[in-house]
Amino acid sequence: MSDRPKSMLLADVVLDRLRRAILNGDFAPDERLPGENALAESHGVSRPVIRAALARLRDEGLVTSRQGAGSFVSAPGAPKPLAFQPLETIADLQRCYEFRLTIEPAAAAMAASRRGDKHLAEIGTCLQIMRDATERRSHREDADFDFHLSITAAANNQYFETSMRALKEHIAVGMKFHGLSLQTVRGGLDHVLEEHAAIFDAISKGEAERAREAMLKHVTGSRDRLFEGRLLDLSSRGG
Repeated sequence: MSDRPKSMLLADVVLDRLRRAILNGDFAPDERLPGENALAESHGVSRPVIRAALARLRDEGLVTSRQGAGSFVSAPGAPKPLAFQPLETIADLQRCYEFRLTIEPAAAAMAASRRGDKHLAEIGTCLQIMRDATERRSHREDADFDFHLSITAAANNQYFETSMRALKEHIAVGMKFHGLSLQTVRGGLDHVLEEHAAIFDAISKGEAERAREAMLKHVTGSRDRLFEGRLLDLSSRGG
């Protein structure tokens, strides 16, 4: 693990998130970014961390500051390379889980073998945000998604990360309902936090097969908890 101050590691995480959002076109050219207070709240960090991340985005030429107006995107956002139709049915949500079960365990195993200190710090920061939320008896689906996304980035295979980004809105639906369901079950939030911690522990120790198994167990458990074991028959009925 890096011995850099925690505030610098958090700035790395926020920088990476904002950079990806800009390059993926989530913010249009010349669009004003949310203010420092809003960014600090949405990312679960302090304003000095946000200011440090914005300063580095300015150094990279991705944003510009306008006196009294805030920070604006200065670089054209790249079009999203992959997209899916909007999630419309329960069957779609279950198919999304099927797809996640094919890519996320493999990505976790690769992350255990390939991750660097920066990747590990980002995954760990996301886990800490979820831990803080769990202590407050709440669920942070944004940090949950970022945890999973950071693992695909750590796998050092852009196809995993691209697929996760394209599925963000679909996955967010499942995470939102899953998080709500956990708050109605005694110990549910703590149990899911333990699942995330087990994934992180395996990745941090470079144990690829344990990371694969931990991710498989977590995503399968998330699906089964959400649907209470009542899965649809998704086989084709066509003649």
